Amino acid sequence: MDGATEIEFRTQFVREPGALKSHPALVLNADYRPLSYYPLSLWPWQEAVKAAWLDRVQIVAEYDEVVRSPSTSIRIPSVVVLKDFVKPQKRVAFTRFNLFLRDEFSCQYCGAKGDLTFDHVVPRARGGVTSWENVVAACSGCNLRKGSKSLRQSGLSLRKPPRRPGAEELRNVGRKFPPNYLHDSWLDYLYWDSELEA
Repeated sequence: MDGATEIEFRTQFVREPGALKSHPALVLNADYRPLSYYPLSLWPWQEAVKAAWLDRVQIVAEYDEVVRSPSTSIRIPSVVVLKDFVKPQKRVAFTRFNLFLRDEFSCQYCGAKGDLTFDHVVPRARGGVTSWENVVAACSGCNLRKGSKSLRQSGLSLRKPPRRPGAEELRNVGRKFPPNYLHDSWLDYLYWDSELEA
């Protein structure tokens, strides 16, 4: 597709009704697994339509809604599969979000959920470094209680020792936290950690 055709394609599909902005497409790798579970790999419908137009994805499920240009009509994709396999990253970036995900969004001292911050197990004032092996998710109460004390001095103990997670491990943890909204067409491609109905 040349540049002029791509610009024409973009302008044809940007004039959508406002309601259509809420039709994301689940993006699967070429092996039919989501690129990520948490956050769930979703594209705005415009990106999914563009990728299909450019023959980069295969559409495997669609919404009932249709978008039209002067020369084309297409049902909005709800699930797309990449034609080329994207190799998952092996190294996990050390970010606040990934740290909370590793610790399953719970305080590593008391197990509380919500109102989380992070804590250096060996305080920075005592030479502690900011690393996977020394930082944990902590609720505000435990973080204040610990302050710049050692674990022994604070009377707190860790639920599990902090360590660098592998990418696959983090993906599997992400499966425990389904998003608030799942379209029916996505369910055959998602495997959440939930009990099966008898």
